[in-house]
Amino acid sequence: MENSKNKTSLGMDENIEALLSYVLGWISGIIFLALERENKFVRFHAAQSLAIFLPLFVAMIILGVIPVIGWIFSLILSILTLLLWLFLMFKAFQGEKYKLPVVGDFAERQSSI
Repeated sequence: MENSKNKTSLGMDENIEALLSYVLGWISGIIFLALERENKFVRFHAAQSLAIFLPLFVAMIILGVIPVIGWIFSLILSILTLLLWLFLMFKAFQGEKYKLPVVGDFAERQSSI
């Protein structure tokens, strides 16, 4: 577990700021990527939030316009997304850099920029 008591350039504890980067999904990911310039832990979580929740948001919209079968898949995807969202916020709050497959690599590259 990483030290979650480090302060960020915004003056918050890094684990709180990392958790907040997930609160509004991809929107808060963009916000914290733009605002947090120094803390790589927060930038990682913000980039991962953007990289996972934006495609899921688009997929749910696309599935939502497909009658019946799309609605069913959209509902299933929504439930899974909710569980993932809660899990990632929990991990960020614990101060853990939990890296998702594929998007975690993208997030890691973005956090070092």
